[in-house]
Amino acid sequence: MTRFLSRPVSQRVQWQLEQQGLHPLLARLYAARGIRARSELDYDLASLLAPASLTHAAEAAVLLADAIAANARILIVADYDCDGATACAVGMRALRAFGACVDYLVPNRFTYGYGLSPDIVDLAATRQPNLIVTVDNGIASVDGVARARQLGIATLITDHHLPGDELPAADCIVNPNLAHCDFPSKHLAGVGVIFYVMLALRAELRARNWFAESSGRGEPRLATLLDLVALGTVADVVRLDHNNRVLVSQGLQRIRAGRLTPGLRAIFRAAGRNPAQASAFDLGFMIGPRVNAAGRLADMSLGIECLITDDEGRALNIAQQLDALNRQRREIESGMQEQALIQLPAATAALDASPAAAGVALFDTDWHQGVVGIVAARIKEKLHRPAFAFARGEGGEIKGSGRSISGLHLRDALDLVAKRAPGLLLRFGGHAMAAGVTLREIDFARFQELFAQVVDELLAPADRTRTLETDGSLESGYLSIATARLLEAEVWGQGFPAPLFEDEFIVESQRILKDKHLKLRLRKGAQRLDAIQFNFDQAPGATMRAAYRLAINDFNGVQTPQLMIEHIESRSV
Repeated sequence: MTRFLSRPVSQRVQWQLEQQGLHPLLARLYAARGIRARSELDYDLASLLAPASLTHAAEAAVLLADAIAANARILIVADYDCDGATACAVGMRALRAFGACVDYLVPNRFTYGYGLSPDIVDLAATRQPNLIVTVDNGIASVDGVARARQLGIATLITDHHLPGDELPAADCIVNPNLAHCDFPSKHLAGVGVIFYVMLALRAELRARNWFAESSGRGEPRLATLLDLVALGTVADVVRLDHNNRVLVSQGLQRIRAGRLTPGLRAIFRAAGRNPAQASAFDLGFMIGPRVNAAGRLADMSLGIECLITDDEGRALNIAQQLDALNRQRREIESGMQEQALIQLPAATAALDASPAAAGVALFDTDWHQGVVGIVAARIKEKLHRPAFAFARGEGGEIKGSGRSISGLHLRDALDLVAKRAPGLLLRFGGHAMAAGVTLREIDFARFQELFAQVVDELLAPADRTRTLETDGSLESGYLSIATARLLEAEVWGQGFPAPLFEDEFIVESQRILKDKHLKLRLRKGAQRLDAIQFNFDQAPGATMRAAYRLAINDFNGVQTPQLMIEHIESRSV
């Protein structure tokens, strides 16, 4: 069952926003998202929080500046997702521009797993670094940092994941989620953290007259990195608070103006998207998955190389490889979803039979490690339950990726499982909505049972019903190309959702595309509209109530408005 819930809108606030010059529809949408004044939509760079306000960013800048001045070897150790890749690219580009001797290393997820492990440190040591800088990882790497210290290698941790009970004994840690950090924006992605560290480093180098005219070194413009910051921020699905919206907005402006890195331009081309019309949707659903495909199926070094090269030809060649990997990923994902659907009836029956089955965990010996996160997301969407999908690792281990629903903090749930069954979880970590865990294959049934019990305790009954928050009806006059363009130009994302409308329609025609997508011709009053629902469950009747997003269908160079259907409820005539 799905419940529609219209976002409340203060008419007074809406009117005030209109008086401040906002388009009436935007005023309504922003009022529903807690905006009270147009100044809250100021996305100029000057409105960014100051780098000095990020705890330990200044200390990190001193550490890096000293390393650069000493011509020390700096090695960036990156995570293998899009956030990690963009963070690595930002660090590489900025540090090279500052004159640093810098290289990078990204662990193979299937060999080394996640984070700065002792094995990764030993591998890094073959490069003879003086300083290891982590991006988008490291906050849980207690043993890895200890190993680096044994080898005489300094460490700088830059991360945004929630810290555990013990912090690594690094030379410096920059993480907005540290207990003693009062940085107002707790939702920086990994790429946002390293960008802030680079801003602090530039300030430190300025204070040291590093860019004095006599030095012959020009001061780099770090704003040129904002396209990468925007991509990583959107792709990592962090909450778009005001500070993150500034970063994303500035990055999108650069992309639309054609001022984007060669690699990003090449990926847009491979994806068949026009950078001049770039939106947050493009970054999250078209560009990000292509970068992620490298880490899921091959080596994320491929994605990083695409983002750090200035050679247009090389960038296009790599982008085409990333596109091919993404197609392969989709094929693997499709097969795994079919297998998961076979297991879902049993999971659904368990949910109906017992409230203890509030959380779902599935495992298949043939599933691919790199795609289990996507499968978990599909299970979560279908059942509206927190879900884990597991694939085989090495040495009798299985590795799971989980996705949650509103009302359950997934990492906290894993933490409770770990406390109740010491030794059951070999490794785990993550966020509120996504997490990963490793355990022994022989322990899967025990985890399945205990995870379901913990979720049942933590997840309130009201949160077990799927709720679609909508922005109400969209007036017929707004069902247009102009409105779609107006909405696409704004910054939407996690915690600041894209507009979702609900209306009743007469279904004039329907057909199935590629055996899984529903193409519709709808009528609302005198207006007729095309609509599509991807991966539909059931066809509607003669009339229907639908939750939808307004989009643009570009076919053979002709643009028309199109409704992207999120949910359908049939109505009796």
